[in-house]
Amino acid sequence: MQPDKLLQLLENIKAKRISPLQALSQLKKLPFENLGFANLDHHRHLRKGFPEVIYAPGKTILQIVTIAQALHRNGTPVYVTRAEPQIYRALKKRFPRAEYNELARAVMIRTRDEVKKVGLIAVVSAGTADLPVAEEAALTCQIMGNNVQRIYDVGVAGIHRFLSHWEKIQKARVVIVVAGMEGALASVVAGLIDKPIIAVPTSVGYGTSFGGVAALLTMLNSCANGVTVVNIDNGFAAGISASMINKL
Repeated sequence: MQPDKLLQLLENIKAKRISPLQALSQLKKLPFENLGFANLDHHRHLRKGFPEVIYAPGKTILQIVTIAQALHRNGTPVYVTRAEPQIYRALKKRFPRAEYNELARAVMIRTRDEVKKVGLIAVVSAGTADLPVAEEAALTCQIMGNNVQRIYDVGVAGIHRFLSHWEKIQKARVVIVVAGMEGALASVVAGLIDKPIIAVPTSVGYGTSFGGVAALLTMLNSCANGVTVVNIDNGFAAGISASMINKL
């Protein structure tokens, strides 16, 4: 935010020309920071409840580091998704507190003020091969200030594995179900509990899974009520949606 605009806003509040709520409304609409190759939305957390996140694919390491530095200067926690190890190493040189979740392929640079965790989100995966997407969802939920329960490798090939966690899952406010192959687990879970389900199809599977399309169609055509579906392998979107539901 430009200093002169912030000072003017503070003066207007002090002079009672506008209320604090009106000031907050203006803050939500204020300009972004132009880095030349990117326009950073520093006030996204005011509108959406979470800050801007860096999606690594398609960006150079220098661009990612520059964006991270700008976010960090603004006091914003930095979260980089789909980050390869070389990206983490470059960030680690500039941010000693940077953390890397190799399974989720994500880099985190936390602020010193930790977000208080609320509610409970359960992240359920069908198989071990689905874990990178499931962990991306779980990590996103944690960073956004939610308590997370991980329940992995409980697919329909041995549904008794899921049933052994049934009471635990009932305590969650929302459940993320991650599954590849035919994607049946989302329907099974939705038929057994009274919580909203966010289904994530993964690209795991043999030829006729068509890179996750088979699981996607199964989840979209679920006869169990309360299933909402995100894009193939999009654990991040599932985590954001689950966080918003959990915090209602």
